[in-house]
Formats: sequence, C-alpha cells, structure tokens
Amino acid sequence: MIPQDRCGEKRPVRNTGGFMRCSQSVRAFVPILALSLLVMAGCDRGGSSSAGAMSDSGPTVTTQADAARLLTQATFGPTMSDINHTTGMSYETWVDEQLQKTSSLQLPKLQALPLSPQQSDRVDAWWQNVINGEDQLRQRVAFALSEIFVVSDRETLSNRPEALAYYYDLLAEHAFGNFRELIEAVTLSPAMGEYLSMLGNEKPDPARNIRPDENYARELMQLFTIGLVQLNLDGTEKRDNQNRPIPTYDQAIIEGFAHVYTGWTFAGSPRFRNPVRNYLAQMEPFEDFHDGGEKRLLNGVVLKAGQSARDDLKGALDNIFTHPNVAPFIGKQLIKRLITSNPTPAYVARVASVFNDNGRGVRGDLAAVVKTILLDNEARFGHLSFQGFGKLKEPLLRQTALWRAFGAAAANGRYLYANPDRDFGQAPLRSPSVFNFFEPDYQQPGPIADRGLVSPEFEITNETTIVTTTNRLYVNAVLRYVGRIASPAPADILLDIEREKAMASDPPTLIDHLNLLLTSGRMSVEMRNELIDVIEGIALGDGSQRVVEAIYLIVSSPEFAVQK
Repeated sequence: MIPQDRCGEKRPVRNTGGFMRCSQSVRAFVPILALSLLVMAGCDRGGSSSAGAMSDSGPTVTTQADAARLLTQATFGPTMSDINHTTGMSYETWVDEQLQKTSSLQLPKLQALPLSPQQSDRVDAWWQNVINGEDQLRQRVAFALSEIFVVSDRETLSNRPEALAYYYDLLAEHAFGNFRELIEAVTLSPAMGEYLSMLGNEKPDPARNIRPDENYARELMQLFTIGLVQLNLDGTEKRDNQNRPIPTYDQAIIEGFAHVYTGWTFAGSPRFRNPVRNYLAQMEPFEDFHDGGEKRLLNGVVLKAGQSARDDLKGALDNIFTHPNVAPFIGKQLIKRLITSNPTPAYVARVASVFNDNGRGVRGDLAAVVKTILLDNEARFGHLSFQGFGKLKEPLLRQTALWRAFGAAAANGRYLYANPDRDFGQAPLRSPSVFNFFEPDYQQPGPIADRGLVSPEFEITNETTIVTTTNRLYVNAVLRYVGRIASPAPADILLDIEREKAMASDPPTLIDHLNLLLTSGRMSVEMRNELIDVIEGIALGDGSQRVVEAIYLIVSSPEFAVQK
C-alpha cells in the first residue's frame, strides 16, 4: 500500500526536500495505516481455528521470505546474514538455538565507562544489545516484558541509570526462565521497589497514621499477572449469570497483599528508615517493619499470622502464580507483542496450556511459552488464513529494523541517540506511566473499534508521531548517510550500503532485495513497480542516492510499518 498524495494519486512520496510537513499528507497516512490493519480484519474472529499446534519436528524454513518473516517476529529486525543462516533449518531449531544464547547485558557496559553513567549511556547500551547482540530472541522478549513489568526513568529513577540497567538485565536473564522466579525477582528489585513504592513500605501504625502502601499490591495483579476480571483459558472473559465480567479481586485483597509487602528496603542497609541505597542487589527485609498479622489473598487463601516477611512473600507470590488467569493473561500479551494484535482464542488457549504445563509437569516455563508462541500454526501461517492477522510495529522497532538491516554503526562503537521518545513516542524504560506507552486492549476509534479488534500500538500513532517518526527515518536513512559519508564524525551512525550500491544500476534487483530485507517479501506488485519507476528516475552516480532513497521510501511506508 502506497501513501496517497492530496490528489489521491497512488505513488511513493519521494521526499527530496527532507522532512514531512504537509498536514494533508499526515491525514492521509493515519487512515492508510488503520486500513492496513483493517484489510486483515475481514474474516470471522471466532473462537476456533483450523490451525493446530506444531509437531515436535516442525516445518523447515524453506524460503528466504519465510526466514525474514520469522526474524521480523522474533528479533529486532532481519539481517541478510541471519536470513541466510535461518533458511533451510527448521523453525524449532532456530528457536532452540536462540534459547541457548548468553544474555547481552547493559550494566557491565555502564560500569566500564570512565565517568558516572547517565540515562543516555543506558539507552546507548540498549541500542548496542538490540542492534548487535546475538541473543536476539532473548532481547526481544525482554523488551516485551519491560512493557508489561513497567518501570520508568521519568520519575524517581531519573538519576538512576544503573538501577534501570540492573532491572532490564534482570528481565533479560529471566526471559526464558520460570515466571514464578521472574515475578519474585521483579518484586524485590530496588528499581521496582522505588517506582511502585514497595521499598520502605511499613506495617500499620495507627498512632502515626501509617498504612501499608497499596501501589505495588494493585499493579502486580492488575497489570503484571492476572488482570481485573476472571478469564477462561482462551483469554475470553468469564461472565456471571447476569452476563457481567467477574472481578478477580476486591479492595480487601489489595489490602491483604499490601500488608504482605511491608518491611523491605535496600540490601545491606543498616537501617530501614533513611536507608543506605543499593540499586544493584535485591531488597532485604527488616522484620520489625513487617506486618505479622493474618492476610487475606486470592481465591480464599489466608496467610496465617506470625510469619516472616520472606514467608509471607513466598505465600503471596505463590498465590498469584497459581491463579488460573496468569496463563492466558501473560500468554496473550506476549502473543500481541511478538505476533499479532488479535490472536484467536484457540491460539491463546494453546499457549496458556503450555504455560500451565510445559509437558513435563512444570508451570510457568517461559522458554516453552515463547517457543509455543513462535511455532504455533497461527504464528507461522496466520497471514495466509486470517485476514485479521498481524500488528502495527512499535515505532521503535521500525528504527531497530533499519539499523540492523544495514549494519548501522558509528566509528566510536556507540549509539548516542538518547531520546528516541521525542521522535517515536517511546524509549526503553521511559514510559509516561505504569500503564506503558500503549495499553494491550487499546482500540483505534473508527473501523478497527467497530469490528471489535484491538490495535495497541495505534495509541501512540497520531499526527505528531507519524511526522516525527517519518522525519527521523529520513534523517537516519538519507540525510545522515549522504551528508556525512565523506567526513563522518565519530558518533555518526551510518548505514553500510556497499552491498546495495552494487545493485543500484539494476533497480528491479535492488527493490527485490530490499523487499526481502525490509518487508519479508510481502511488497505489493503495485508498490514494487512504482518504486522501480522512482529509482530509475534518480541519477545513478555511485549508486548511494538511489539506494538510500529506496530504503527511505520503504521504511516510511505502511507495508513496512505493518507486520504480518
């Protein structure tokens, strides 16, 4: 699909002047993106699917386009070397290979700096890992988890880059572990403790008007694990005899958990109040500040009085972990982050079943869950079976895909682009609130909402971010390359297009190559032909202008923005 100009003529927009300023162009782009998803929404979104779970052996990645599509779902963007490596192996083999990769971590990079790190250094470390790390699937899942278990540098943690690096590394290291261990690690992390005020939470003291803080108690249930209403295994809502959703908890349960989360502060601190801060170790309890009373939890469970802070925490997290909502709630969110915004209930049920039992009697095995999400028939063939299949890429992932596809790098080895939120509406661990940049059930008003579909990423897709995203992609694909290639500064992040320049004299070959690398071979015939016409109209020279213009036209198109 090609953006339309003000006359309605379908053709690529060759931006020779640089930036997108025309408000009519913006208004055209918004409905086109919406319609890109709506085109996929024509079939019945019923609760069943003819697609079943994959066999153990699984199919082979038979074509380069299949490889690129898998890599688009499971990494921060395909590269030609990864496409070539993946083609010919089974999907399962590729996933198993990724599950064994060692974690690329942020904190060691910050600790190796000669000066005290800033948030810009943390974001640089994130770019380094997601662009160049070999553990692409782990990093992709960690990014998804960071948008579920949200902490942010916008508030109390604004001056704590090492705390946030420690927290993100925790997510990466637990991405393929057990979900029960993950929620405990998140609960005791000082970044989360400070962000949602569990750290320093005290037992009740009526004389001093102290009551346990309910913030973490509420968000751990509402946003991180079970949600507000009871769910069936397939993620659909349970209803009472009056067809009303059934709440998962009430205020008394929130209060019960709030009393559990009392008495914890920084590790190694000699005192509870006015503690010595340590953001690089899990929090520890002070029993004198822990409420030892009885506590009412989910599903009628009551923690007995007189237990230690650690025993109460274990009982509370076990209680949440075993709640039947966790499997469909987490499984569906991970599907939405990786594969499609509107999975069928049958797909959700298959993933939730593996969360409940990985086939060896283990609950919460995230490696098995991620593997099931990627190997399921709906993930592999949904684009052929369901018109409603697919998702809008997160804006930040459009940038990572561009940089990975062309080996973008700076001479100094860093990615000093510290504020992508200004252009893309998001940056790692910089959400404006605990509700993330966008909510998983957000519905774009109009045709998408009218069809009962959700479109999470559209919540940050508006007239402002469409322009700023397009402009940033132009700067990074065209201006920075053409303007700096003769004498780049050490920090200039430049695309490596030597391979593509060799194709510039043959526009059909160049466009076919970019079609594979950037749109997984899904480019429409109309778009391909019109791009060839545009590129043929650009003087050949050394080929670079043809290449970067072609790259920009593709990465600023809806066909690149929508993942199928």
